Amino acid sequence: MDIRVNPEYDNLIRTYPYLTCLPKNDILKLMKKKINQIPLWKNHTAWLDLYLLKTKKHSSLVIVFPGGGYNHRAEHEGSPVARWLNKNGISAAVCHYQVSPNRHPVPLNDAKRAIRIARYMAKRWNINPNRIGALGFSAGGHLVSTLGTLCNKKTDTASSDNIDKFSCRPDALVLCYPVISFTKPYRHKGSINNLLGEHPSKKLLQFLSSEKQVTKSTPPTFLWHTADDPGVSVKNSRAFADALHKNNVVYELHVYKTGKHGLGMAQGVKDVENWTKSCILWLKRQGF
Repeated sequence: MDIRVNPEYDNLIRTYPYLTCLPKNDILKLMKKKINQIPLWKNHTAWLDLYLLKTKKHSSLVIVFPGGGYNHRAEHEGSPVARWLNKNGISAAVCHYQVSPNRHPVPLNDAKRAIRIARYMAKRWNINPNRIGALGFSAGGHLVSTLGTLCNKKTDTASSDNIDKFSCRPDALVLCYPVISFTKPYRHKGSINNLLGEHPSKKLLQFLSSEKQVTKSTPPTFLWHTADDPGVSVKNSRAFADALHKNNVVYELHVYKTGKHGLGMAQGVKDVENWTKSCILWLKRQGF
């Protein structure tokens, strides 16, 4: 049977017209999943899980990028974060970007595509296209920081659809114990190896050291870290905050006394769990 005569197919394509590029089997899978998972590309190698609010007013949207050293995506830094945003009146999506053995610029292109799709679908998703943020943990924080600092740099190939005509610049960044520098002594070697391989050029390392790419057009940023993080040094967050300060970019940095790496929502972790309240207040001040 030709699925194009199926009413559910018609409804899906009216809502997500760019999906006409997908193979029929992928469209059938989407129809069965009630349209809560949207591929970024035709080959379905990366996708968004949607957590959209059902409200009469336009809501803001924050796309979540879990960490995992560019080797995997940590589950506890994905859906729980999206649900927390929903509880605070913000629509959310979790980006399942491609990781190793895929190398740069694959994850960054996925992140750019996610922001563009959100703007492309803003009316249908009932979100404000000028209030789309990106939130990342650890290596996902590095990805978000590069998204914010390299959004105007050409890293992706031209696409044949209209989505790439939209801006990929986030309106706000939230960086949670992020990897930032690829050149400092405190760099995270695992993330570098997974993203770039064992022998990256100095030029590429400089390019992907986000503290070196901050400009006055970098989006407002909220950062948090623990002072004794044994996995990713707090110096990463401090370096990015210093660069934001030098370029007069709005930012807020919270450094908590103690806590292991990868805390996610940090529920029940003394003091550190307060990052969620501080972050929501900051997002609200940015108009989210």
